[in-house]
Amino acid sequence: MRMENKKELSPEQRLALLSTLKDRFERNINRHKGLEWAKVEARLEASRNFGIEKLWSLHEMERTGGEPDVVRYDEKTGEYLFYDCSAESPKGRRSVCYDREALESRKEHKPATSATDMAAAMGIELLTEEQYRALQQLGNFDTKTSSWVKTPSEIRKLGGAIFADFRYGNVFVYHNGAESYYAARAFRGLLRV
Repeated sequence: MRMENKKELSPEQRLALLSTLKDRFERNINRHKGLEWAKVEARLEASRNFGIEKLWSLHEMERTGGEPDVVRYDEKTGEYLFYDCSAESPKGRRSVCYDREALESRKEHKPATSATDMAAAMGIELLTEEQYRALQQLGNFDTKTSSWVKTPSEIRKLGGAIFADFRYGNVFVYHNGAESYYAARAFRGLLRV
């Protein structure tokens, strides 16, 4: 699970990513009714001009299997929200424990990294339980896998972390020790643009 150190894309990578994002946007109109790709793209280009490399973060989401797509426009902040919309939890982010504290607490068989460390390196946030439930309103995600979600501090202080999936027509939210990790669990991220 190599993370790029250079947080910029070549012109070819930029064009390829924008093409992929536009195609996904157009194929999944139900995720963002009333939004226009031209405005999303303009916002992405504007973020580049201010030195905020949102396209690099989207590239990392794509590279690790997240299939990012716009899910809404936040009227209060004026931001477009991209969520990982891959059918299953992103393959390139699996087998990670919840956070750095959990990773350091493992005595043996440590995973390569943690969900929170990986998200921070990618410049994205973990979905909250509320955001995960909102995502599930747009389709059925994680029917064979599960995803870590942002864990409330009161649960994390007790050594736990929460994850969610979709089974039997319902979203289920469960708990595990934060140091646990599984081949079928990753995390879903959010990027604000």
